Amino acid sequence: MRVRFGNWLSGDGLLALGAGAAAVLGFAPFSLAFVPLLSLILLFHLWRDATPATAFRLGYLFGLGLLGVGVSWVRLSIEQFTEGGAVLAWLIAGALVAFMALFYALAGWIGVRVSRGPGPRLLLAFPGAWLLAEWVRSWFLTGFPWLSMGYSQVDSPLAGYAPVIGVLGVGGVLALSAGVTAWMLRCDRPGRLVALASLLALWISGQGLRWVDWTRPVGEPFRVSLVQGNVTPDLKWSPGQRRPTIDLYLKATRAHWDSRLVIWPETAVPAFAYQVQTSLIDPLWREARGQGTDLLLGIPMADRKIGHYYNAMLALGREQLSYRKRHLVPFGEFTPLPMLVKPIAEALAIPMSDFSTGDTARPLLPLAGYSAAISICYEDAFGEETREALPEAAFLVNASNDAWFGDSLAPHQHLEIARMRALETGRYMLRATNTGITALVDDKGRVLERAPLFERAVLTGQVVPMAGSTPYVRLGSLAGVLVALGALIAAFRLGRNEP
Repeated sequence: MRVRFGNWLSGDGLLALGAGAAAVLGFAPFSLAFVPLLSLILLFHLWRDATPATAFRLGYLFGLGLLGVGVSWVRLSIEQFTEGGAVLAWLIAGALVAFMALFYALAGWIGVRVSRGPGPRLLLAFPGAWLLAEWVRSWFLTGFPWLSMGYSQVDSPLAGYAPVIGVLGVGGVLALSAGVTAWMLRCDRPGRLVALASLLALWISGQGLRWVDWTRPVGEPFRVSLVQGNVTPDLKWSPGQRRPTIDLYLKATRAHWDSRLVIWPETAVPAFAYQVQTSLIDPLWREARGQGTDLLLGIPMADRKIGHYYNAMLALGREQLSYRKRHLVPFGEFTPLPMLVKPIAEALAIPMSDFSTGDTARPLLPLAGYSAAISICYEDAFGEETREALPEAAFLVNASNDAWFGDSLAPHQHLEIARMRALETGRYMLRATNTGITALVDDKGRVLERAPLFERAVLTGQVVPMAGSTPYVRLGSLAGVLVALGALIAAFRLGRNEP
């Protein structure tokens, strides 16, 4: 493949860049679900008669617009908590965006390369290539599935497909809808009627699927309290703040002993578990058992014999059991290529944690008499990992800390991701965060209760434990990936017959 880089920001290039940027309006907090559809229609229209190199360029610009606007908040933690300042923060965030935009460029190149003619391209190749690109982005180099297009449809009729084919499949159906619409705009009247009927069938079917109950209650509702301490990272780890922080959480917990389960957010305890085992954990465990309440605490843990440290959640129920985070954030929680990266980080005064990956086989903990699927922060962005706890898990828990990204799009987008996990699995999602957005989400992905950003709060509500498996829980993304590959093969074969 040879790409000419001259004249990248021509008229069609600006359209692609703007379409990507506008698509961010489809995600939380804006939630204008129709905008990503319009953005994809425009992109596919630009790709329709393009050469592979031109499609690569236009796809790349679309990705730059989408991610450059949608995840620009990445720079905030770098700028606030390092000595590199705004310039370094923008450079690192820009490098991430520039790399991730390549997946959209490859989607365009592949879609055009394997097919000829508007029909095979718009109806098969482009939707198939789009789904495959988002799938690879979800796992390549540990994965960065943020702003996968399916998340923008969490409140649209297409959300009905989430329990069947997952967020990637929802994005694929959205891409197919865009392809059908783009094809409809250029075909004759009989073809337009067929395209319109197909489009309506896709969306009406999605709405119909929203009324299907894939899972069922397995017990009586129980009361849960989610503690949002509103302790920011710059304060939490100050030595003088350890006791006030712990006291804050203890006071909030003791006011809610009438709940069956109380959850503290990620790293709520600013100390290693071994440092506070006798002063905090053991007496709190005895107190909770006396009240008939289970506790789930975010606390770092250490294996001092081998020098490993873990980002963990500690369950205080019948036993003391822990879940250690398995999917770490590159550069934030572990250092890839340490021989190369650590000297640079030290020179630029970039603080990096050195956590180890947890070795828990499945992300399950016993809570309130049921098994719960546990994820810590970024882990809930990976639906395939959440699936590993099902169907045993009766509900989902995500403990997070979005304080690193301030009052940006990140907390809203993260809650949207958590809602999609609830939809895919047919389970309630209990989301406890340090500074927001703490929320209680039902099995249909609806937010039942939420706490305001940057306020101390205890969110209390009723949780219904659920049983059963959605089609997505049984099959995962496999079905969607196979359909995408089939679409590309079909587009290739049909394209050979196009003039």
